[in-house]
Amino acid sequence: MSEFIFHLAFPIANIPDTKKFYVDGMGCTVGRETANSLILNLYGHQLVAHITKTDLTTQSGIYPRHFGIVFPTLADWQGLLDRATAQQLKFYQSAKHRFPGAITEHRTFFLEDPFANLLEFKYYSHSEAIFGASDFTQIGDAIG
Repeated sequence: MSEFIFHLAFPIANIPDTKKFYVDGMGCTVGRETANSLILNLYGHQLVAHITKTDLTTQSGIYPRHFGIVFPTLADWQGLLDRATAQQLKFYQSAKHRFPGAITEHRTFFLEDPFANLLEFKYYSHSEAIFGASDFTQIGDAIG
């Protein structure tokens, strides 16, 4: 394997609702599965959903915790947005166009899975802004 793959483990309450959201809804494929865990392929990255007995509650905003994908093309981003809409997935924040005209210009939307995990999906108009554009100090939405 020549490419790096990101791995993220996150909490869930049950496997069937996880499959409905991530597999049926978002199009992930399933890897290994046990009674307590499920490996998912999200655009080539490994998500591992682990059942927890801890109460899973929605945080009061998109910060501090969320995860997702930065898409290489606007068409890829739009494709998932269209799929999420068609599958009637729960949007935590609808699609936005942030910082138009700036080097950090990007499109974004947030989904909320059945267990209060927030997922953000982005497309940057200028790929150098993904890790660069250090002269710009604004990151995300203002917290208030």
